[in-house]
Amino acid sequence: MPQIHPKAPKWVVDLNNPPLPKSKNSGIVDPPGFPSSAQSTSKKHNATKNQPRQPQTPEEMDTLKVKKAWEVALAPVKGLPMTAIMMYMSGNTLQIFTIMTVWMAFKNPIMGLLSTNQAFARFESETNRSQLIPVKLLYVAMQLLALAVGIWKINSMGLLPTTRSDWLAWEALREPTEHAVSAL
Repeated sequence: MPQIHPKAPKWVVDLNNPPLPKSKNSGIVDPPGFPSSAQSTSKKHNATKNQPRQPQTPEEMDTLKVKKAWEVALAPVKGLPMTAIMMYMSGNTLQIFTIMTVWMAFKNPIMGLLSTNQAFARFESETNRSQLIPVKLLYVAMQLLALAVGIWKINSMGLLPTTRSDWLAWEALREPTEHAVSAL
């Protein structure tokens, strides 16, 4: 223990001599088969201290890579509820906020579809290439689902040509769902 000068401040003395830890003995006996936490942590520490960590085999690494690839494949669907709520709340009129949400609803899935192989390049190896095919297919399906949310939005805004009158000049136009009346 280092010698401390007698004129050292109290905080230096306290820093060099920390208080003893309080015992967690509450007087309650542990149930049979369940040792106290202090005993169990010391046993775990001794057991792990004596055994060095084994390097992972290539099969284990491939399994871990495939699990991480599944997480990446399911990532696009995790943001869909928030995107759908934002689109629903923005309304069906042409406003800057609505246009931006629709733009992002189309841009992100299209960019995801174009970069499918790049998204999974870090997980791919010679031994697990066949295991990543269903993962990539699910990723593409999730991106198409995200794209479908954008299509739903532009359809609800009336921007998709879905009736005959949108394509043929001699057909009667659709009845608008809203009418704007200017105030004085």
